[in-house]
Amino acid sequence: MSGPTAGSAAEGSVPAAPPAVPAVPAWSEPLADPDVVRVPGGWIAYGTGPVEDGRAVPAAFSRDLVTWEGIGPVLEALAPEAGESYWAPEVCERDGAWWMYYSVGHGDRGHLIRVARAEVPQGPFRDQGLVLTPHERFAIDASPCRLPDGRWWLWFARDVLDHERPGTHLAGAELLTPTTLGPVHEVLAPYADWQVFAHDREMYGQVLDWHTLEGPHAVLAGERLLLTFSGGSWQGPGYRTAWAWASAPEGPWTVPPAGEDVLLATDDELVGPGHDSCTVGPDGAAVIAFHAWDAAGTARFMHLRELEVDPVGPGLRVGGPVGGADGGAGEARGAPAGAAR
Repeated sequence: MSGPTAGSAAEGSVPAAPPAVPAVPAWSEPLADPDVVRVPGGWIAYGTGPVEDGRAVPAAFSRDLVTWEGIGPVLEALAPEAGESYWAPEVCERDGAWWMYYSVGHGDRGHLIRVARAEVPQGPFRDQGLVLTPHERFAIDASPCRLPDGRWWLWFARDVLDHERPGTHLAGAELLTPTTLGPVHEVLAPYADWQVFAHDREMYGQVLDWHTLEGPHAVLAGERLLLTFSGGSWQGPGYRTAWAWASAPEGPWTVPPAGEDVLLATDDELVGPGHDSCTVGPDGAAVIAFHAWDAAGTARFMHLRELEVDPVGPGLRVGGPVGGADGGAGEARGAPAGAAR
């Protein structure tokens, strides 16, 4: 869940102690929910941000994943009645065009997944007039992935009330065409207390201990699928990034043992690291992008780390900063049990 603006702190957010050795972000501008995509000539990072001059989704371009230059908002905003909060875009190339999957709503309410199209990855992206999740109460954080068999799938987060841990759960569906979803499959429900977003939260006319899993992102490793995701409240230091794996998109999905499932958590370098995406660096090695709060707790910035993958174990670890730009020591985090692309 991205929050109301570009990555700035929101009312009710939980202040965190500043990190002892703050990691230096990959880009100097705030960029929450970063989706880093390989494009001709380099990479583009898309993220959550406010509407400016009729456009949403801030973006930046890099030729090497080290030096970044803003290219401005790239999504043409809808009419105001659709909402002012544009969250968590992810972009892919398919059928000769570039497609952006995102949600829009009013603050943190009313979000559903939509799709926009552009001729080039720099945009402008134009909404296609379709809601992909019309039967959901709330749906965010859509992530497209092309599987080895040629099929496309879309993973996303949605609200589920009829569960022992009510809240935002993970789901997936085959993306039959860039604008058509197949039947929706349950993927992963909250399974740990650290995934509580808030106790006694008023939601849908009830008061619930609300749990949150969000920001799913699927990557490939051999014959296995890895799904990274975030949990807890994006507003504070308890936000973490974890992962699960499966042999098929329909599941079943396996979560590593407690403690081994967490890839990123608040430490001496980072506060509230989460909502990641994965790409491939200039040397062909895997890279994970995610946001974390600045030392003052006022905004979320993009960080890039090496991603160490064991497709046999399976296993997954977050390593050191890409290009040595990050201020942290970059000790590897994670444990055997996953997959990646």
